[in-house]
Amino acid sequence: MKAGIWINQPGQSAATFCTIRLSAMGGMDGRGQPENKNRRKEAWSRWILEIREVLRYCESLHGRWNLQEIRAVFLRRHLLQNTALELFLSTRTAIMFAFPDQETVKKVVYQLPRVGVGVKYGLPQSRKTSLMTPRQLFKHSDMCQKWQKREISNFDYLMFLNTVAGRTFNDLNQYPVFPWILTNYTSDTLDLNQASNFRDLSKPIGSLTETRRKFFQDRYASWEDETIPPFHYGTHYSTQAFTLNWLYRVEPFASMFIHMQGGKFDHPDRMFHSIAETWERCQRDSHDVKELIPELFYLPEMFRNSNDFPLGTRADSVKLDDAMLPPWSRNAEHFVLVHRQALESDLVSCHLNQWIDLIFGYKQRGPEAVRATNVFYYLTYEGAVNLNSIENSVQAEALRQQIQSFGQTPVQLLAEAHPPRHSVMTMTPMMFRRCEDDLCMLMKFISNSPVVYLAANTWSQLPQPLVLSIANNLVFSLNRWDNGYTYSTNRPSALAMNDKQGESDSNVVELPLTVDPLLASGNPSQPPPRRHLGDSFDQRMKIKWNNFVSTTDTRFIIACGYPDYSFRVIDSDSARVRQVVYGHGDVVTCVARSETSLFADCYVATGSLDCTVALWHWNGQAGVIAGEYNLPGETPSPRAILTGHDAKITALAVSAEHGMVLSGCEDGTVLMHTTSGDLLRRVEGPCKVSLLLMSRECVVFVLFGTSMIRTFSTTARPLDQEDINERLECACLTRDGEYVVAGSDSGRVHIWRLFPLEQLYTFQQTDSPVRCVAVSASHRFVLGGLDSGAIVVFNVDFNKWHYEYRHRYADSKR
Repeated sequence: MKAGIWINQPGQSAATFCTIRLSAMGGMDGRGQPENKNRRKEAWSRWILEIREVLRYCESLHGRWNLQEIRAVFLRRHLLQNTALELFLSTRTAIMFAFPDQETVKKVVYQLPRVGVGVKYGLPQSRKTSLMTPRQLFKHSDMCQKWQKREISNFDYLMFLNTVAGRTFNDLNQYPVFPWILTNYTSDTLDLNQASNFRDLSKPIGSLTETRRKFFQDRYASWEDETIPPFHYGTHYSTQAFTLNWLYRVEPFASMFIHMQGGKFDHPDRMFHSIAETWERCQRDSHDVKELIPELFYLPEMFRNSNDFPLGTRADSVKLDDAMLPPWSRNAEHFVLVHRQALESDLVSCHLNQWIDLIFGYKQRGPEAVRATNVFYYLTYEGAVNLNSIENSVQAEALRQQIQSFGQTPVQLLAEAHPPRHSVMTMTPMMFRRCEDDLCMLMKFISNSPVVYLAANTWSQLPQPLVLSIANNLVFSLNRWDNGYTYSTNRPSALAMNDKQGESDSNVVELPLTVDPLLASGNPSQPPPRRHLGDSFDQRMKIKWNNFVSTTDTRFIIACGYPDYSFRVIDSDSARVRQVVYGHGDVVTCVARSETSLFADCYVATGSLDCTVALWHWNGQAGVIAGEYNLPGETPSPRAILTGHDAKITALAVSAEHGMVLSGCEDGTVLMHTTSGDLLRRVEGPCKVSLLLMSRECVVFVLFGTSMIRTFSTTARPLDQEDINERLECACLTRDGEYVVAGSDSGRVHIWRLFPLEQLYTFQQTDSPVRCVAVSASHRFVLGGLDSGAIVVFNVDFNKWHYEYRHRYADSKR
């Protein structure tokens, strides 16, 4: 008999059917004769080796995805034919399928949910949107305008362009492409304000010097082949080989690289060894015109041979191991940080549109591409050949191999010049105006109960921006926030709450925060039922900020700590309990949610006295914790139960973007799990884990006890440490992940740079301990919840610590 296993070979989307003969596994040999024990053992060994060879390149043999979890459907190309689909799930994973023809693709799309390409790009969620061409997606999306207005980063915009142009992490031949940014990889220091350190983004990587430009132009002009159109470059800026050469130090790319090279690593002299050497090779080698991949801007692990692969020795007798980084880089993490800063710098922002013209725009093909010295081999372009029209199977297979070898040019998105990005001063002329007074206002609640939780849901897209506060007596307040407020020297800097606030929406708002009208007056011992969370928490627990999370629109509050071992979803408008969710064998001690956009799904993690962590799926549209199949009316069911702790869970952090759940417990252990439940890393600390934060750049902030700060990478690599003389009570990250805002029991609020770890600023001291902190959506205000029952609001200008703008504040008082 035969057993079949469907797998995706590296670099291919089409499935390959592998068969393994199992006749030798039984008591008979292949001829039906009895076999001896040794022969049977040898057969088993051979079978296991074959199975390992098959499984090496695939994560699982079977996959099951719930249609309700699909959040975006994109058309994709396979071998330059529009015969593939990529599905993006609520778990932030993506699956790509290749089909025989375009008609099948359309039939499949019409059987999938009406989700379009998601909610991020400002397009309607319909099947018609999913079937839009890349050029239509770009034209009707609002991302270009957002980028021009500096509402999104250069990195995010480049990822958007790659995504709509058909580039995908699921196909090594169509991997996302990013530009070379810097030219200086040899100096001891790097000045990101000096233009000479940056590459000319108006020219292709193959023609940055006049000598190379002339070489490729002469090749194009002297081309005489009648069957192959003339071209400047015989190789491409993005191929499977180039991608794997960047990433061969990490799995699964190491195994893919070995497979591509016929069972071994390539010759050491041809493998990625040094950033400077690779850059120089791109300037002198006519066969090397590769651009970069996104990982060079966020993945320091790609530069380390952490798996101790035997990579060989180069011709100069240097052993190939970790990648050599520029002298101005202290380590891999620092290189990635500076490289990302360079990508987001004003010098790049002002010229990035010119590189977009070359890769995705009007200079990609046609006469403008010829003038820009930007023409590649004809088989890299969409529409160059129709494989289905070729009847000769040998010729068709040869063309497939050529397409895979030469690379694939992204779909052209624009036929005209891409608009430039607006300058910083154009968008925010007053962004560098000095704010002389740190204190903006102080708002006191009449109950005097400590404010233990704050959520600054002050997004301008919301019809009513709010600051949610929860007090120790479980009374919550929906305080109104005015996004139109700007700092003015003639306005008062503090406010004692009075009952005249909020009486009329027509009143001029003199300060950004206005108390919830329902709590502006009355008896503090008898709060309105619409503003109380209900049942008391377990008396063994001290109520803290990590007992609560709220949705980004403030419609729902998730609270934990109840003695019946549940956590609850509460409607913030009526205080009605919407769900009572059970998933632990003891009191739930803390709760956290992953990053999310407005009204979108996210993960919710809960930790308990029973030493476990449960991961749940929050359905943003329905406003409930979802069941196993994410269907209406289902009983809530955890996506995963994470184990490994031997003490009470005290801290949590979740990242849907990275698919990770971080948990800390009372004995000082920090565990890093995947969202599917696999344990990745374990960190042993000296004492209780009080706080966990994780940035988009995968830097983990850990507070052990109350005064020991440690930062790690998500591979558990120690980065920095600091022991402070205060007891920290709370902390939160800014949205960009660059800064940590922390509150202490001494009444101070501090600002730290996350990486490299550095205390930057301390606001003036308040009169009581700070129990919780938050940052407004505009990043112009820091809010603190005080033990005295007040909310303090500080003015803040993060630009004064920004690497590019801090020189403007050199003379200001810190």
